[in-house]
Amino acid sequence: MAETMTCYRHPNRETGVSCSECGRGICPDCMRFAPVGIRCPDHAGNQKVVRGISRKSPAQMLRSGGQGAVTPILIGINVAVYLLTLAAGASINGVGGRVYEQGVLFGPLVANGEWWRLVTSTFMHYGPFHLLMNMYSLYLLGGALESALGRVRYVALYLVSGLAGSAGALLLSPNSLTLGASGAIFGVIGAIFILERQGLRVFPGSVVGLLVANLAFTFLFARYISVGGHLGGLAGGALAALALSRFGRGHAAYGKPGLIGLAGIAGVAVASVAISYLSVTS
Repeated sequence: MAETMTCYRHPNRETGVSCSECGRGICPDCMRFAPVGIRCPDHAGNQKVVRGISRKSPAQMLRSGGQGAVTPILIGINVAVYLLTLAAGASINGVGGRVYEQGVLFGPLVANGEWWRLVTSTFMHYGPFHLLMNMYSLYLLGGALESALGRVRYVALYLVSGLAGSAGALLLSPNSLTLGASGAIFGVIGAIFILERQGLRVFPGSVVGLLVANLAFTFLFARYISVGGHLGGLAGGALAALALSRFGRGHAAYGKPGLIGLAGIAGVAVASVAISYLSVTS
């Protein structure tokens, strides 16, 4: 009796069709029709688009809710924290007052046991322009990534990227006062980059150009920007996306992360805290 073939991406679905390139089973949702036969998404050339992943623009996703519902919540939290900072006595640039003093990332205070600053600083900003720039980037990129990954994976990746950004900032400039969601946003860019390498475009065009432009901007204005925060967040987001794909054994968007994926995400978070600890206590 012949063994039943199942889809390599959806093991619970039986199929009688296999990829003409690699021979793996593919269900109707994964079939890509090419001139030389039916192929799987991994071998469909430039037609690597996963059916079922929303093709809406970030603006459409935010208006309609659905898979893009978490991104506007994150934006709302950042705006609310900025307004709270102003209400607590900060200047228009977000400096001063109790909220700022208790939330800004500063190595010596972290070394003194105030570890919450690794998280609170990622939701605070230096003035309306800084806030506007970061929230616009999150609006464009975050909604697209959330649509691909789903809410839970997206939130986990965002928070871990923020932690990694804080670790990078403390590693390179532990005595600087650092604020901003840039680390988490660079993590989103890193995750989108990994998804593109796995054959899934979640953002119009390629994110490589955007990544190069942002890195160039980071180093060009390194005097005013936390280089460590940006690089740390980028690395954290990329590693988190790789963890969700079980480090190449599956796919970050539609594969099951399993214990390896969950352990990988936790590992990035733990490593970020460990790097922060070593940076402020050395």
